[in-house]
Amino acid sequence: MIRQLIARYKRLRTERHLAQTFHNQYAFVGMGQHALTNLYPVLHYLGVPLKFICVTSERKAHLIEHKYPHVTATTSLDSILVDETVKGVFVSVSPSAHFLIASRVLRSGKSLFIEKPPCLSEEELNQLIDLQTLHRSPVAMAGLQKRYAPAVQLLKKRLDKERLINYDLHYSTGAYPEGDALTELYIHPLDLVCHLFGKAEILACRQVAKDSYILMLQHAHAVGTLELSTAYSWAGAEESLKVCTTAGTYHLAQMEDLTFTPTPSSIIGIPTEKMYSHSMMHEHLYHRNSFVPTLPNNQIYSQGYFNEIAAFVHAVEGKRATIEGSLSSLSHPYHIIRNIIKTKTDP
Repeated sequence: MIRQLIARYKRLRTERHLAQTFHNQYAFVGMGQHALTNLYPVLHYLGVPLKFICVTSERKAHLIEHKYPHVTATTSLDSILVDETVKGVFVSVSPSAHFLIASRVLRSGKSLFIEKPPCLSEEELNQLIDLQTLHRSPVAMAGLQKRYAPAVQLLKKRLDKERLINYDLHYSTGAYPEGDALTELYIHPLDLVCHLFGKAEILACRQVAKDSYILMLQHAHAVGTLELSTAYSWAGAEESLKVCTTAGTYHLAQMEDLTFTPTPSSIIGIPTEKMYSHSMMHEHLYHRNSFVPTLPNNQIYSQGYFNEIAAFVHAVEGKRATIEGSLSSLSHPYHIIRNIIKTKTDP
């Protein structure tokens, strides 16, 4: 009996996945390491109908068609933009080219998924927002996947109900000579704190090394300190967030582990933990199980890539979806980036 119930559950789960189909055609611009590792696998798993892949060289296009015979590879973005069957375009190329390609896609009226950073300045972001409105592109979102990470979504729900005090964020990697760390790396933690705590102004900013900063931000209901640094190593790269509320402290590590430690009780202002032996209690709110190889335990899922792509495709298809990374929602992190740059140029 139990085996029959388990077999039925597995069959229904498989049938539910197979029944999820998409009717529109899509195109992908770019085939770099990030796209191959984090984005294409999600498209394949979901069964998104990919009609075109656009790359910069004829040789690469030939190799793509040889490996993926069901896809048309092209070096012409125009051939994609004039195809009325293509409703959504994914873009993941060199960040310096994102703004130009995103502008062309939005002018065509197609929906756009653009990897971070969608552009290099607040002025360019406003231009993209205007283009989406003018040409009525149904969906336009940026690939800031941390908004879709399960741990972040859970943390945001909890914080929305609590009284905030302060937070402390560390984002440390190794050297980043291949691009601009501020717009290509630090946009992630800056977007994360704006997503969780709202608009912020810089109270203090100190550049402590090349591409490394210590920030203090003032939000409406919280103050936060951030260490953004490329002075460490990629092997030991860290992204951690500690949020202090009146109810207790949240710890988020690498998008993989979220815990909550309640604030110890007190009697007439005296902490009870000073009066008698006190065992620190930790509530584990989220933890990726690396032992069981199911979808929710895959890093592509826990980091947010799966949910962000699924949300984009569902929105284009007219299905129920929550778009967390709309272009207009990026105005806050780009405002901070602009002011960080300003502090670097001020005499």
